[in-house]
Amino acid sequence: MQRRTFLQHSGTVAAGAFLAPDLLAGDLVAGKKTRVAMVGTGHRGLGMWGVDVLKEHGERVEFVGLCDINPGRVETGRKMLGVSCPTFTDFDKMMKQVKPDVLIVTTVDATHDQFIVKGMEYGADIVTEKPMTTDEKKAQAILDAERRTGKKVKVTFNYRYSPHRQKIYELLRAGAIGQVTSADFHWYLDVHHGADYFRRWHRRREFSGSLLVHKATHHFDLLNWWLESDPEEVYANGQLNFYGKNNAFRHTNCRPCPHKDKCAFYWDMTKDERLMKIYAANEQHDGYHRDGCVWREDIDIFDKMAVQIKYANQVQVSYSLTTYSPYEGYRIAFNGTKGRLEAWIKEKQTWDEEPFDEIQLTTNFGKREIIRLPNNEAGHGGGDVRLRKQIFSPDGQDPYRQAAGARDGAMSCLVGIAARHSIDSGKPVRIGELTTLKPQVNRT
Repeated sequence: MQRRTFLQHSGTVAAGAFLAPDLLAGDLVAGKKTRVAMVGTGHRGLGMWGVDVLKEHGERVEFVGLCDINPGRVETGRKMLGVSCPTFTDFDKMMKQVKPDVLIVTTVDATHDQFIVKGMEYGADIVTEKPMTTDEKKAQAILDAERRTGKKVKVTFNYRYSPHRQKIYELLRAGAIGQVTSADFHWYLDVHHGADYFRRWHRRREFSGSLLVHKATHHFDLLNWWLESDPEEVYANGQLNFYGKNNAFRHTNCRPCPHKDKCAFYWDMTKDERLMKIYAANEQHDGYHRDGCVWREDIDIFDKMAVQIKYANQVQVSYSLTTYSPYEGYRIAFNGTKGRLEAWIKEKQTWDEEPFDEIQLTTNFGKREIIRLPNNEAGHGGGDVRLRKQIFSPDGQDPYRQAAGARDGAMSCLVGIAARHSIDSGKPVRIGELTTLKPQVNRT
């Protein structure tokens, strides 16, 4: 038997009227715009944290500086944003000259720490893309700097804000399946999206920390948030079985490739005017190819990963990430003392009706309920818009504890860091041994 319920909103399960953390000092005083600077003017920064921020919150936000190591790209970014602020290739010079209230960090992952730490030392609060950083020493440096300076770090976990994932949080908090005992979480990147990580700088562990850090930090943060507990111990396996050296031919990048007629992964970047302006037009400055070959032999990250996580509240999690699936999406299931909560999300579907996401709730000795939530919003199911609103137009409320700070950022990337260490050593890794943070239950 099934009972289908279509929910126009995320439900009425009470989650508590929590206040949002004071992440931005002097939050948007009436009549005074927040002075914002950005370091890292790539596709993500200019879109998610540039054009969209100005479109949605331009009456409250003013860009006072843009910085990038590539002089052509930062000037291209200024034109795309339509702002008149100065541009810099020297970060320290920018911070000394423009003195922003808030610094947005959207650089290569492995450099986040240096800009986050310096930014706080210069007096700015930080909004940083995930992952917060790529190894435990850098994570500790950020935590220490936040404590030392009194400034705040906001980590932009947009997945927390989509109605579907928020509804899962509500149901778990309401005890819909009793006490959670274990979870299965399996993420599938398809041969388009997944392959793109192997074209870009993410393909090198020294830049991204591997996809266990760059990509999976999203997923580990969701688990930490859903379970309201910190991870305690991690054991993992991972290999590079598909991309990189696992092919008979290769080249530097797609545009000049002599094998394009026989390569199923050939990607014609010239069809994307925006990427051509940001990257191709500025290659002469740094030699970076946005359309790098997925078969390059310098690729040293994993393309298949499996992780076992034990949480401080004794929940056991089985997680996997595959980067060459024929479709994109994920499966998530929570087992509890009173039932099971599960969802199967397939991205980029073709719909014959109003698009929706489903959650299946099955109680022990009871009925199965299918809960449907609309999925017709752009930007990670509407998560991007909600996240930007909480940062730049906050109302002080955070009923679902979606705002994420440095501790959340550290705990999410530490799972991936621990998994990477476990793969390298063949041994389990304890989270509490990586930084001064000690795993807790019912984090606030």
